Amino acid sequence: MPEAHVEKIRGIFDHWGKGDFTAGPEHFDPHVVLVLRPEFLDAGAYLGRDGVADYMRAFLEPWTTVTIEATEITPAGDSVIVEVRQRGLGTASGVEIDFGYFQAWTFRGESVIRIESIMGREEAFAAVGRSSLP
Repeated sequence: MPEAHVEKIRGIFDHWGKGDFTAGPEHFDPHVVLVLRPEFLDAGAYLGRDGVADYMRAFLEPWTTVTIEATEITPAGDSVIVEVRQRGLGTASGVEIDFGYFQAWTFRGESVIRIESIMGREEAFAAVGRSSLP
């Protein structure tokens, strides 16, 4: 199952890396939770498919362009750790952003039940009860 999870995540990020954020919800459990830790500007917990969709609409609004690419995808038990590169151009400000962080995607069966955005690699693996060391 971990390889199937990795392939789902790879498919989602193939779209997100091109600025197409319609991919993903078909893999979400109805009660999915999106968590952005306090170090993120839009920190909080977003509950259910509707909560995640509302967050994404608000997230995308201030950008002329934005992409979120997976630079590394690592299986971790029932979870997948993704090293992320986010780039964008602000609509009003014209400011360009380019920064990296991690996401921990946790599955129950074939569905994503939790996505957590985390700044550090060690913290991302710890969030799913794993070590990033081999």
